[in-house]
Amino acid sequence: MFSLKSKAVRIGNVKFGGGNPTVLIGTMFYNGHKILRSRRKGEFDRARAEELINRQEELSDATGMPAMLDIVATSGEEARRYIDFVAEVTDMPFATDIWTEKPKVEAARYIAEVGLEDRHLYNSLAPWAKDPEYEVSELSKLGLKNVLLVAFNMQNPTPEGRVELLREVLLPRAEKAGFKNVLVDTSLMSVPSAPFSFLGSRLVKEELRLPAGCAPSNGTDLIKKDAEARWGRPGFVGIDSAAHALGALLWNDFLLYGPIESAPWIFPAIANVNAMLATLIYQETGELPGEEHPLCRFYPDFVEELKKGESSLRGMEAPG
Repeated sequence: MFSLKSKAVRIGNVKFGGGNPTVLIGTMFYNGHKILRSRRKGEFDRARAEELINRQEELSDATGMPAMLDIVATSGEEARRYIDFVAEVTDMPFATDIWTEKPKVEAARYIAEVGLEDRHLYNSLAPWAKDPEYEVSELSKLGLKNVLLVAFNMQNPTPEGRVELLREVLLPRAEKAGFKNVLVDTSLMSVPSAPFSFLGSRLVKEELRLPAGCAPSNGTDLIKKDAEARWGRPGFVGIDSAAHALGALLWNDFLLYGPIESAPWIFPAIANVNAMLATLIYQETGELPGEEHPLCRFYPDFVEELKKGESSLRGMEAPG
């Protein structure tokens, strides 16, 4: 069950799926982000933005968790400013996260012009597109490689409904647009409904063999103010970490973890979940991950005991 794998997809220097560690995607330039000075002009605090990117990179290196950026913009011109900045200060892959088709296509056109296709994820082909024919037609001219499909099925919000939407609507659009690599966002909308998304990710991997993920932050952001009012900042951090931990355990190859400021608690939490997940996979398959995996990096003594076999593990059990 836990050893279920999709095919592997590479974007820039990061592998998604195929049994690789969970990719953690931090969002920048979102509405209300304190680094923004003028969204209309694309002006922002460059020093603070670079600091946040560097911090995510440091946490990625320290934990062994692969990382990516998600860049929010509302216009093509704004997106260009952020793309230039990100391409200058980091080699991480990045997504352009834009709600409507015209500015999304404008940003995609710029990606093609400057030759960043290998590092870029088009976010996204979505069922709520007002003019999908225009979007697909324009994208087909650009030769982009990587796309995120949002499996949000309002008519059938079950896990099966997500796969149905992919098969009937979104995958044909991605093929017509010329994308080579497909990631699937199984559309998490609230904390209690998260299991439907997680089960959707399992179905996507079982039936389509595509890397699947979601955004637990969509749910935790909705309750952030109430959680902090009830339990303080540590209470929210606990809820946020728990939601993402379950997402990493239950069949998701990547997580959009929300504001990049959350990286200091998300990366250690998900690194340890990946370590535990690797033990579950070992129990199912007898296979252990590579040396850079969080299990091997942080728990080498335990890994050595696993290699010795069950008799050694029995000696590690606490007395009853």
